[in-house]
Amino acid sequence: MTALQKYARIEATGLWRATPDAQRREVIVSIGDATLVITDLKDQALAHWSLAAVERANLDERPALYHPDGDPGETLELPETEGEMIEAIETLRRAINRQRPKPGRLRWIGVLASVLVVAAFGLFWLPGAMQDHTLTVVPKVKRASIGAALLKRIERVSGPTCADANGRAALARLGTRLKTGKLAVLPQMPQPALHLPGGMIILSRSVIEDFEEPDVAAGYILTEIVHRSVKDPLRDLLQVVGARENFRLLTTGDVSDAALDTYAEHLLTRPEAQPPLDKQQALFDAAELRSTPYAYAVDITGESVLDLIEGDPMNGRLTAPLLSDADWLRLQNICGG
Repeated sequence: MTALQKYARIEATGLWRATPDAQRREVIVSIGDATLVITDLKDQALAHWSLAAVERANLDERPALYHPDGDPGETLELPETEGEMIEAIETLRRAINRQRPKPGRLRWIGVLASVLVVAAFGLFWLPGAMQDHTLTVVPKVKRASIGAALLKRIERVSGPTCADANGRAALARLGTRLKTGKLAVLPQMPQPALHLPGGMIILSRSVIEDFEEPDVAAGYILTEIVHRSVKDPLRDLLQVVGARENFRLLTTGDVSDAALDTYAEHLLTRPEAQPPLDKQQALFDAAELRSTPYAYAVDITGESVLDLIEGDPMNGRLTAPLLSDADWLRLQNICGG
C-alpha cells in the first residue's frame, strides 16, 4: 500500500496503558506492515495493533486517544505535538475504511446482482467451487474480524485472554522470534493450541505454565502454523457451517452468530491432529527449534511421536535460547500466576 510506504519511517512518542488499572507508560509509536507498533524506550515491543482495528475514542480532539477495536481498556494517547503521526494514522484509517463495504443503495444493488448471478449459475456450481471463490474474495480485514468474533466465543469457555502487560510483551517477542502473527493466551482452553481465521494463534496457559522451557509452547505455535498452511482456517469454517453460511459470507460479507457458535464449539471439541511430518520438521528446522520437547508434551511416552523425536532437526546442534530467562518468567506469569 502506497500510504503505508509513505509513513513507514514516522515515529512519535505517546502514553500507552495496557489496562484501565495499569499505569500509563511513555512509549515510541511507529507504523509497521499494516500494524501500529508500540515499543518502550529500550525498543522492546509492547504491542502490535492492526491498523484495520485501530479506533479513535475522541474524534477531532487533541491529544488523540486510540484503542484497539473491541478493547477500549488498552489505550494510546498521542499529544498535540505529534500531529504528523496523528494525521498519518487518520489517513491510513480513512484509506482502510474506504476499502470496507459500505451500507446503502450501491451495496444493496451489488448484493442483488450477486444473488442473481449465483441463482443463475447455481445449478452448475459445485459446493467446492463456490467455496474456492469465496476464499479468494474475502479480504484480510474480514478474516481478522471473523477470528476476533470466534475468540470472543472461545473466551466464554476458557475465560478472558490473559492480559499481564509484561507477559504480553514477552509473548510478542516469542512471536517475533518464530515469525508468526498475533498470539494470545487463554487461561482454561480445552485445547492446547488453536489457529483462527485472520492469522491469530491462541495457546492454553497450560503449555506455558506446565513446562520448564518455552520450546513446548513454541512447538505448539509452529504446529498450528503448519496446520493453517495445509488448510485455510476459513475453508475449515465454511466446511463445518455449511453451504448456506458460505453463500451468506459471499453475498453479505457476514457469518451468522449461530454459525460462529457452531464452529467455536467444533474447535474446542475436535480431536488433536498432527500435521504432515515433513512440513512440521521443516518448519522446526527453519526456526532452529528442537522438536523433542514438544513431542513429549504431546505424548509423554513418546510412542506416537517417535518420528518427531528421532527426526529432531536440532539433534547434536547447539540452539540459542528462544527467550531470556527474564522473559520466560514474564511469559509464565501472563495469566497472573
